[in-house]
Amino acid sequence: MASPRVRNGSGRWRHLDCRHPHFCKAATMSVSTPNIVLIVADNLGWGEPGCYGGGALRGAPTPNIDALATQGLRLQNFNVESDCVPTRSALMTGRHPIRTGCLQSVPPGLPQGLTRREITLAQLLSAQGYASAHYGKWHLGDVPGRLPSDRGFDEWYGIARTTDESQFTSTVGFDPAVVDLPWIMRGRSGQPSENLKVYDLDSRRQIDAELVEQSIAFMRRNASTGRPFFLYLPLIHLHFPTLPHPDFAGRTGAGDFADSMVELDHRVGQVVRALDELGAAENSVLIFCSDNGPEFRVPYRGTAGPWSGTYHTAMEGSLRVPCIVRWPGHISAARVSNEIVHVTDLFTTLAGVAGARIPQDRPIDGVDQLPFFLGRQSASAREGFPFYIKEELRAVKWRDWKLHFYWEPVVNESKGKLESPYLFNITRDPKEQMDVMAYNTWVRAPMLKLVKAFQDSFVQHPNTRPGQLD
Repeated sequence: MASPRVRNGSGRWRHLDCRHPHFCKAATMSVSTPNIVLIVADNLGWGEPGCYGGGALRGAPTPNIDALATQGLRLQNFNVESDCVPTRSALMTGRHPIRTGCLQSVPPGLPQGLTRREITLAQLLSAQGYASAHYGKWHLGDVPGRLPSDRGFDEWYGIARTTDESQFTSTVGFDPAVVDLPWIMRGRSGQPSENLKVYDLDSRRQIDAELVEQSIAFMRRNASTGRPFFLYLPLIHLHFPTLPHPDFAGRTGAGDFADSMVELDHRVGQVVRALDELGAAENSVLIFCSDNGPEFRVPYRGTAGPWSGTYHTAMEGSLRVPCIVRWPGHISAARVSNEIVHVTDLFTTLAGVAGARIPQDRPIDGVDQLPFFLGRQSASAREGFPFYIKEELRAVKWRDWKLHFYWEPVVNESKGKLESPYLFNITRDPKEQMDVMAYNTWVRAPMLKLVKAFQDSFVQHPNTRPGQLD
């Protein structure tokens, strides 16, 4: 077998020595080489889509997302990180953000994002011959060398940073002399990325339509040539300011947030229909998920359904988000599971689906969930995980249990570190209201062993500090 290839910083192909420790072992079982379509909503709470208990009850029917759920596996216990940057870094590297230094968003012009030492999912898939494109919100580096087209994607279009910056130019007293303007950008591998237009409130309303249009064109181009493709589509909705496209403004009568939810559902439907019309559905793994729990800011506050909390906390409403996996002929339709899956698992699982080799010179926290997704085993390949916010271990989740070391049920209303951690059984107590530590002290042993093994790995493989330069 020929050595896999990746693009170097200049965009040229180079072969990787399979004897190199980065790429010395296949990630999972050998399968065919399907297309991969990964749609990530921004701050979509667990309780927003109809198939998760929301939809029309929230004034925003979601027929397309609901239909997608009937065609594949609907995960009820899919877990992410505390906010945008850490989740996206975990997805792209398969590593908890405490390892990569991607702990939070910082203002433009300051060092941030993934160092070039990290190996991204796009790099692994490009090495397998995939055409790869990123359309949407990156938020993993806004300087040359750290933009999507420098990190494994053949092409990209969208925003390098985050959505609230679309408000900058409309803010009283905004001074472009002291802060960088937010831009919608585009780039191709081997070429400098360029600024296209200012990312303002009008652009904010239009951008998801543009992202989907370009995504469909990318799928059509590659389907016509037979080349496998990786489409990463991190949409802008429902991040604040949650403003709908003009075509959807006033659609629901329930306000901008509900109108935006209906638009998000429509955009997902456009991508799914395009894939189906290309005749590529059966040879495509399609994942729809969210990067975080719901918004907490009024008037854009979302819902996590039966779970307490929003993003930026360690509550279940922060950790659990919607996730649907479709692969016709491989993943059974209308299957529902409450097994624990973590966002890092998507890195390892999708690398394996593509036949890629995962890095071996660093801890990879994601586990291969393909046998579970395919129904070859009933249980997830993981039992739990530690949960950090910035550099603080806030909680650990294991089986039906959750151990909190800090208590912050509402954003910015923290009791600080607890002298005696709170323990909840989240199956019997989904709202995390009844501390049962006194009657279940045995649970501490497996949970603290999980934490110790994780933290011991920091000694052999030191964590990247936030803001570290390449």
